[in-house]
Amino acid sequence: MARVVIIGAGFAGHTAALYLGSKLGKQHDITVINRYDYFGFVPSWVWVGVGTMPPGQTTIPLKPVYDRMHVGFVQGKVTEVHPNERYVVVDRHDRGAPERVAYDYLLIATGPKLNFAATPGLGPEAGNTVSICTLDHAVAARDAYLERVRRLEKGERLRFVVGTGHPGATCQGAALEYISNLHKDLVKRRLRDRAELLYLSNEPALGDFGVGGLHARYKGRLTSSEEFITAVYKDYGVKWEVQKGVREVDAKRIVWEDYAGRYGETAYDFAMLIPQFTGQPIKYIGADGSDISEKVVTPAGLVKVDAVYGLDYETLRQQPEAWPATYQNPSYPTIFAAGIAFAPPGPISRPHVTPNGTAISAAPPRTGMIASIIGRVTALNIAELAMGKEMRHKERMSEMFAACVASLGDSLWDGEAATIIMYPVVPDYKRYPNGAGRDLFVTHMELGTSGAWMKRMVHETFMHKFRARPGWQIIPE
Repeated sequence: MARVVIIGAGFAGHTAALYLGSKLGKQHDITVINRYDYFGFVPSWVWVGVGTMPPGQTTIPLKPVYDRMHVGFVQGKVTEVHPNERYVVVDRHDRGAPERVAYDYLLIATGPKLNFAATPGLGPEAGNTVSICTLDHAVAARDAYLERVRRLEKGERLRFVVGTGHPGATCQGAALEYISNLHKDLVKRRLRDRAELLYLSNEPALGDFGVGGLHARYKGRLTSSEEFITAVYKDYGVKWEVQKGVREVDAKRIVWEDYAGRYGETAYDFAMLIPQFTGQPIKYIGADGSDISEKVVTPAGLVKVDAVYGLDYETLRQQPEAWPATYQNPSYPTIFAAGIAFAPPGPISRPHVTPNGTAISAAPPRTGMIASIIGRVTALNIAELAMGKEMRHKERMSEMFAACVASLGDSLWDGEAATIIMYPVVPDYKRYPNGAGRDLFVTHMELGTSGAWMKRMVHETFMHKFRARPGWQIIPE
């Protein structure tokens, strides 16, 4: 009987748990360890943060799902991994002493550490900016936003700044959705004329999203994502500033450095800025008690997998096969990683270093659909290994299809959504020597109210899938 441990129950870990429970649950021992006792549908926390969706509508209790799928559940935080002896140490919420959980195969799908500390003054704990990266953060963001709404109603004029709060941040799409939903909500409240909305980002260009931007057919002509998002922001009256890495934040201003190495500041009355994502602070310990972290993770705490590391950007750009296929650690083949937890071989967007030596580079996105796909791939490979077979499932991000439905207002009657389909996620300039590195027949962008219906359908469909209800496997990741 194989023992499989999954650390984390986000998109990657929870998806893996469902597949492993389905494949192995009755014959083998599957255990999920997660800090929270619920799965959170992160994309809908944009709506929670504006106050248009109740928090409870975005969560699923984990234990009832896992009980049906023959998966064990431990609520707690993994503090140590012992790869040679194959066990993890868990700090459980319901017990005083740490507990050992043994494994034969380990999937690390922790999601990110929200590294607010990398930007002095950033984040809810500092009390200056808000976040929608956790459910608690989204609820606090909602409360802070509604307090500003009351000030607008009294006649004040306020500036709302939304974007990235670190030169190496990712998840620009979440910031795009949030500022667009603020716009729609303020229009509905008839307060939009009193609010200035500013999008502040480390992207090299608007619409880059950490994937180097994209080109697609839109209304019969080839359009760039920069043109597409620029048109949306102009229509909404949203201002934008890109090529800026935030250095620090205080109660009234955001201090940044731009591509040219110039320093400046932006005043604000409300700010939601995405922090840098790093790996969770887990210790990796050898049989002799030594620190073996360098065999397992990068200095940022992200798990090394079957990628080719150390390539410069131009070389990586021409080698799509450098991206991982099985997400298996080369030093410890019983360890896999999925979602944000795995270390990419480098950026997708062109990196930039300022004259002051500051790296301003949008990190590759590995959340949502991408995380779920990798969760499925790793689960199926672990299942095959547990059954004494060879791994046969591979999917590089340079071979991966992804779709994003970005909410630009949640109303099904006058809301909108930008639907962006991308293939592949990482451009493959060898296979598609069209300058874009992507299949222009498949890659697509669309904007309209139909997208708002699709966004709501995605929410309902995936909440059904993640509850493991009948037919969950036919719903694609």
